[in-house]
Amino acid sequence: MAKEKKEKKVKQEKMDVDSEVETVRYVSPIAHPLAEKKFTKKIFKTIKKAGKAKHVRRGVKEVGKALRKGEKGFVIIAGDISPIDVVAHMPVLCEDSNVPYVFVSSKEELGEASLTKRPTSVAMVVFGGKSKDAKDAEAAADYKEMYDECYAQAKELDEKLVY
Repeated sequence: MAKEKKEKKVKQEKMDVDSEVETVRYVSPIAHPLAEKKFTKKIFKTIKKAGKAKHVRRGVKEVGKALRKGEKGFVIIAGDISPIDVVAHMPVLCEDSNVPYVFVSSKEELGEASLTKRPTSVAMVVFGGKSKDAKDAEAAADYKEMYDECYAQAKELDEKLVY
């Protein structure tokens, strides 16, 4: 009986050590500029606030359509998409539309931040959204400062990128 308890304790200790080791995520080689951890957290907070105000476009088709129509904002692309061909055209669309973009490391976290249960490959924060209601103006004012900071930082990262 004492031997079984000892084995269980040893197994539990091994599990604790394994859980402390951070798993390395696959990130595509074309995922540049990749946001740092601190900037990623700020982006996800902004997306959550914008999602509550219905100012977020999610998915490749919806974001591509918004860029072609000329909507302004900033684009967040997941860097762990496989196959990468799914989102490979997004940076080009963003550059043509003069919209800053940034890559984040996880599609699951991007989906969670944009208030969906599914992983999301691309999201776009469009400040102000479609309508100009008074209620939307209040919701937009709630995250305006965070949006401006993220936009400026994404623009700065985009300009530093050497092609």
